[in-house]
Amino acid sequence: MTNHQKRLSVPKSWPVERKTEKFTVKADAGPHGEAGVPLLIVLRDVLGYVDSRKEARYALNQGSVLINGDRVTDEERPVGMFDILEFEERDEHYRVFPGEGGRLALTPIDADSAGSKLGKIVGKTTVSGGKLQLTLHDGETLLVDESDPYDTRDSIVVDNEDGEVVAHFDYEEGALVTAVDGAHAGEIGTIDEIQVTPGSSSNNVLVDQDGDLATDGEGFETVEEYVVVIDENFTSEDSSSEQSSGDSRETEGGDEE
Repeated sequence: MTNHQKRLSVPKSWPVERKTEKFTVKADAGPHGEAGVPLLIVLRDVLGYVDSRKEARYALNQGSVLINGDRVTDEERPVGMFDILEFEERDEHYRVFPGEGGRLALTPIDADSAGSKLGKIVGKTTVSGGKLQLTLHDGETLLVDESDPYDTRDSIVVDNEDGEVVAHFDYEEGALVTAVDGAHAGEIGTIDEIQVTPGSSSNNVLVDQDGDLATDGEGFETVEEYVVVIDENFTSEDSSSEQSSGDSRETEGGDEE
């Protein structure tokens, strides 16, 4: 199986230039499905901390890079929406957040915020023993009590150390949300109205952007699959230092050793 991925066919969330080279690195199997971005791309093309796959492997083998509290050594490990990326030696912490056009970007956060991650509930199933199994947007599953008031499209914050739910945000009118896909990806506002569509079509969501915590704008309309309920703390981080891939640092071939 090839370790290369054609640039022109990568998901639009990948922060890579599509016309500079023909190939880039391929994501390994793991969280986030096809939308997951290989860690190598984040280290090399977004942050510029390494220049090659070889350097990335060496850096990861030092054991100081963590994703959601877990040390990682695989440079192809997928990184995706709302993951927490930490560099212990640099004392740097980032949250993966939607940027312009739906591309993944890194928002600097403090060490306390890096202790937990946000997840959107995309499925729930009753299992034996009076438990509910919740499935999050990145494929992670966790068990909660059947009596807990969780529903699909709600968001929860999960502690990276013990996997416990530390916060719960209902998907409802008035909730603070961000768009993670579509024309308004990266924009923030509050749900003004959820328009239920009969049949199998997606419901529409009208988002108001007049509030103090919202992105400057007049509001927008999108489908509910594209919005995620977030905490107001997401809007108070230092977004002026947001990292994205304005240029590509890959050398010829796109996946050099």
